[in-house]
Amino acid sequence: MDRIDALKSIAAQAGRGDLHFPTHVDATLKLQRALADPDCHIDEAARLVQTEPLLAARTVAIANSAAYNRFGNDVTNVKAAVARVGFRTLGALAAAVIVRQLAGEIHDPELRAKADQLWLHSTHVAALSQVIARRVSFVDPETAMFAGIVHEVGGFYLLSRAVEFPGLLDGGADEWIEHGETAIGRGVLLKLGVPAPVMGAIEALWNGMRALPPETLGDTLLLANDLAPVASPLLERDPGVSGVQVGATIDFAVGEGTLSSILEESEDEVHSLTAALA
Repeated sequence: MDRIDALKSIAAQAGRGDLHFPTHVDATLKLQRALADPDCHIDEAARLVQTEPLLAARTVAIANSAAYNRFGNDVTNVKAAVARVGFRTLGALAAAVIVRQLAGEIHDPELRAKADQLWLHSTHVAALSQVIARRVSFVDPETAMFAGIVHEVGGFYLLSRAVEFPGLLDGGADEWIEHGETAIGRGVLLKLGVPAPVMGAIEALWNGMRALPPETLGDTLLLANDLAPVASPLLERDPGVSGVQVGATIDFAVGEGTLSSILEESEDEVHSLTAALA
């Protein structure tokens, strides 16, 4: 099977919902659904989070990041962290754990390096999306961060299957965009139960249509993706062009300031969010 046929095969399986997830990913999906229950109380949420050590650690780390800890009062337990970040952020963190669990199944060194780069890219996009949403586009920041975390989940799924198809990734970005990104991404996002507004924002990212200044969740995600200093290894930029160089060409007025000044003021927040996620 050549690589295009392999991509089409994986995409067709994803479209049917025939996805191969490791057992612990399925367990975290069940945890995510339980946390999404509107009747889930904070005590129950804290108990559920503590059953997944990675999620517990991420929740406390995010709660103590500059974006959520405005007054420098660190929390030291999961219940206090859940109370501070809220259930929507908790859902985003559960999705982050699922993505990392997918990456954790990749043992081939070359594929693992790509997965690590893809996760680093995703953390930057998530952190930038949160800040841009809060200070520029004024869409919901937690939803924006969630969109940033999961926007490349189809890529993680592809990497987790790549060892089955030697040469699958040799074709470069064009083949991934044409035959895999949308179909595989949509299938995995549906499996994760991603809400329609987030699906719409990621579809906008795939379509590459946005407004500046950003007005919608899709615009926010697109801008964050362009500004991210680490590129997706599946969609590498031209050699010699860094994310910093790409971002430097994007600026516009926002109220009495500019995008550049807002990002400069928010640098600590972006750094702390990225570190907590990564």
